[in-house]
Amino acid sequence: MFDFFSWQHLSIMLVVALVVVGPKDLPRLMNMAGKWAGKARAMATEFRRSFDEMARESELAELRKEIEDLKKNNPVSDLANSMASVESEVNSSMEAVNTAPAHVAEAAETVEPRSGEFAVTDSAPHPRNAPIVETP
Repeated sequence: MFDFFSWQHLSIMLVVALVVVGPKDLPRLMNMAGKWAGKARAMATEFRRSFDEMARESELAELRKEIEDLKKNNPVSDLANSMASVESEVNSSMEAVNTAPAHVAEAAETVEPRSGEFAVTDSAPHPRNAPIVETP
């Protein structure tokens, strides 16, 4: 509290106050100085509280605004909408492929495999527990 004054400075000020004010009125002067210091401290505390409260209110208002913005522009719903549009495009592409003209389907069936490739044929799957028959 008394960072500006050393003990020598305080003792000199007390001696000067004792000489100027007198020993009779010195306790009343100290009481009045104490009340002023208490009022100043209370005002500083109230100012600090009001400043902290205003800061909290502004932070709350900012958070409320961010929440409202998130509610309006929900990234999850935007993602779901974009995924639904992609899914509909894929489905329409698949329908177009499935309903291709007959000459395109015939051309796809008559393509010979290139070197190093195998021709894929449709066949029934082998049962897993069936015995393996070897031909000699």
